[in-house]
Amino acid sequence: MTLNLKEHFVKYEALVQMVDAVFDRVKKEFPKEVFCREKCSDCCYAIFDLTLIEALYFKDRFLKKFAGKEKNEFIAIADKTDRVLAKMKRNAYKEIKNGADELEIVGKMSQERVRCPLLGEDNLCVIYEYRPITCRVYGIPTSTAGVSHICGRTNFTQGKPYPTLNMDKIYTQLQLLSAQLVKDIKSSNIKMHEMLIPVSMAMVTDFNEEYLGVRKDE
Repeated sequence: MTLNLKEHFVKYEALVQMVDAVFDRVKKEFPKEVFCREKCSDCCYAIFDLTLIEALYFKDRFLKKFAGKEKNEFIAIADKTDRVLAKMKRNAYKEIKNGADELEIVGKMSQERVRCPLLGEDNLCVIYEYRPITCRVYGIPTSTAGVSHICGRTNFTQGKPYPTLNMDKIYTQLQLLSAQLVKDIKSSNIKMHEMLIPVSMAMVTDFNEEYLGVRKDE
């Protein structure tokens, strides 16, 4: 990836700092309810996707931290993980196409546990400082499309009022950052900002100029 995306990454990092501040505030106010602690890896088995800006940032930091044999070993694990996720998504698509309830299928998939390729043998994230936003907020109450979510190991009580992070607003900001990036690199794919990319796929993908559809100036 030879594009200079520093300006876009700085804006993404500002959003990350804001999200971290929200997490820290809730954890401080509800220390008994927030279960998050070292080697609690419950969130490392969750299935979720990255927006384009997140995927590019994540891959950039991954390549800066790992090289050679170590990098290749992580990518090999990611490739196996990505095949598992792809098979799950194909099966889910077939079920929905055959008349299954989409919300029910999505709910069933959310309960599947697929180990993150960057979860080390010691149960610690090997790229913790650059982990995605979804990982950063996992231990506090969140909401998406009006539906609340809490960590399976949390001590928050379902139904009681707690500060809840509206993830729809976070996703909107991520989409806007992605859209601005697509515009600035002059991508031929103007809808690329709508892409959702699993962590495993981000690790194995070469986000070069051809992939991003970068148009060269005449």
